[in-house]
Amino acid sequence: MSGITIKSASDIEKMDEAGRIVEETLNLLAKSAEIGMTTQELDDIAASYIKSRGAEASFLNYNGYPKSICTSINAQVVHGIPGHVRLKDGDILSLDVGACKNGFHGDAARTVLIGNVPEETQELVRVTKECFFEGIRFAKPGCRISDIARAVQAHAQAHGYGVVRDLVGHGIGRHMHEDPEVPNFWDNTRFGRGARLEAGMTIAIEPMINLGTHRVYQLDDGWTVVTADGKPSAHYENTVLITEGEPRLLTLHEEEERA
Repeated sequence: MSGITIKSASDIEKMDEAGRIVEETLNLLAKSAEIGMTTQELDDIAASYIKSRGAEASFLNYNGYPKSICTSINAQVVHGIPGHVRLKDGDILSLDVGACKNGFHGDAARTVLIGNVPEETQELVRVTKECFFEGIRFAKPGCRISDIARAVQAHAQAHGYGVVRDLVGHGIGRHMHEDPEVPNFWDNTRFGRGARLEAGMTIAIEPMINLGTHRVYQLDDGWTVVTADGKPSAHYENTVLITEGEPRLLTLHEEEERA
């Protein structure tokens, strides 16, 4: 973490461009992911596209991470490393993408359905996305990070889901991870009152919601985080700009959302 920063108009323009590249990459991956494809093939697609847009993959070599994107399947919560695993009918796949251009980062994630996914798991994916949009209702000046966190937590727990506590969202800008931390749950003892939001702040809000327990653990590869009970997990994330009015989603633009 590198401290809370307020972005200038020029900074925001650069972050918007990085965010669009992330969004386009995720859209391309979502269309490409199909039964029988390996996660390495998806990583290759993402790496090629990000490079073609004059950007760099934010995750590649970040603290030693070996790939350009994260591909987390079923019980894998986040940080799944692309490789030779092939997607199967009924899988869910969480795609996490970061791109850096002109010195600024964008970061977003989506969970996509592969083939015929059980209704129970489809519902988890849908509610995880809803959790994000419940949270950004409070992404406004004068609100606190705690307001976002409590909204995400309340919506997930109303559906009986586990809210991951070991991993949180974050500030973003010139650095991939900046202050403040943006949890999806709230604990006053751990986080205090939470930072107050101001126009010009940019944060990555990223609900990580489990069908079962909130507990997770890390695999021996040093990266992949999985649910403790082996049940599926979903992930939904956008880079969010705090404005004087409604928040702007730098990795989800209005025209694409309408389409």
